[in-house]
Amino acid sequence: MIANLPFTALRTFEAVARLRGFGRAAEELGVTQSAVSQQIRTLEDWLGIRLMHRRGGHVTVTEDGARLAEAVTEGFGWV
Repeated sequence: MIANLPFTALRTFEAVARLRGFGRAAEELGVTQSAVSQQIRTLEDWLGIRLMHRRGGHVTVTEDGARLAEAVTEGFGWV
């Protein structure tokens, strides 16, 4: 378990949730799709909950993920 909440993983999660895809988030963030996936997994492991449903290249946000995305967006002041 990671001791401190990983800011990079939160930023990555926000991009994936907003853009509805790992590939689009990777492009926006200037990283690989694999890096995005690893960041999301890190955040899910840290929180102990699933944030995304992954199906054949399609991503949907879970109910918990939607609540977190809203809080992160508000917390970053992007509302």
